Amino acid sequence: MKIAILGTRGVPNYYGGFEQFAEFFSVYLVQKGHEVYCYNSHDHPFQEKLFHGVHILHQYDPEYKLGTFGQFIYDYNCIRDARKRNFDIILQLGYTSNSIWYFLLPKKSIIITNMDGLEWKRTKYSKPVQQFLKFAERLAANSSDFLVSDSLGIKKFLLEKYKKESTYIAYGAYPFDSPNESILQEYQVEREKFNMIMARFEPENNLDMVLEGVAMNEDKTPILVIGKHHTKYGEYLKNKFKNHSHIRFIGGLYNLEHLNNLRYYSNLYFHGHSVGGTNPSLLEAMASKALVIAHNNDFNRGILKDNGYYFSNPEEVKNILNTIKKNDNLHLVQNNFDAIVNDFNWEKINGEYLQLFEECYSKSDKRK
Repeated sequence: MKIAILGTRGVPNYYGGFEQFAEFFSVYLVQKGHEVYCYNSHDHPFQEKLFHGVHILHQYDPEYKLGTFGQFIYDYNCIRDARKRNFDIILQLGYTSNSIWYFLLPKKSIIITNMDGLEWKRTKYSKPVQQFLKFAERLAANSSDFLVSDSLGIKKFLLEKYKKESTYIAYGAYPFDSPNESILQEYQVEREKFNMIMARFEPENNLDMVLEGVAMNEDKTPILVIGKHHTKYGEYLKNKFKNHSHIRFIGGLYNLEHLNNLRYYSNLYFHGHSVGGTNPSLLEAMASKALVIAHNNDFNRGILKDNGYYFSNPEEVKNILNTIKKNDNLHLVQNNFDAIVNDFNWEKINGEYLQLFEECYSKSDKRK
């Protein structure tokens, strides 16, 4: 099959979860003998035309100068280009800015959309933007040929809200089994004598809540805060906690070996995400044998179940810091690692996507 992946900033991953999935899945499809194209922003750090056999199509992306509105132009450019390439299947990752161009999608291509999380719930958006996102969500749900949900909660929501069936396929992670303690020296931390949190600097990821709990605690164990912090919200947090030297803002980190080792050797790994489906960084923490302390919501509980600890406010974060140690909870760590091996490994996830593609292709009327 000739397959295109739209909706990301491109591969290899320099941004987030969808980009990570696009990188792994596109290479997997090539290895299975398919012709694969991935759309990249024109200013993506990777400027080659091939990535492990995946064709890279760079398109102009003015987000760097127009902000969020630039994403709409980038998606328009990608969809316009896709019209002339006769793809069998177009996989859209998310709907936020591409759904308004649904009427331009090539009529003979099968459109499969991963509906992501409930984007309109994100508190960073104003009320008008949230209303638009609800509109965009409805457009994507009704205009796609097939839908994918990355959590059972999203699958239930789509059925109840839009009467639309979707295929549940979670994200994946590779089990991490090659720890290298020497990497810790680069971050000036010691084995199980530091905590960490990794997230985009957005309010719904509850960095503020976690760091308030850290600041309230008398113990000065370092916490590494990983994520691009040169944003308005990032500057706010850095200023708020500037007098707490054990709160260390590391910045964005995309070296998987380093990330995996930091997660592996951390004492507590805080996961503050509260919006969306199966979050990739949560699975990667489980795969790296981190002890996960997660925000208390249905999405996180659906993945972790009873194999983590939960918080809903800074006071609970403080109490967890004072009472919970990784070394006392190795059975939870192992349960999560086993879940990755058995349920959330990339080979299984990629295989489920390919199976869906083959089923959609065989029963679609578009190619006849």
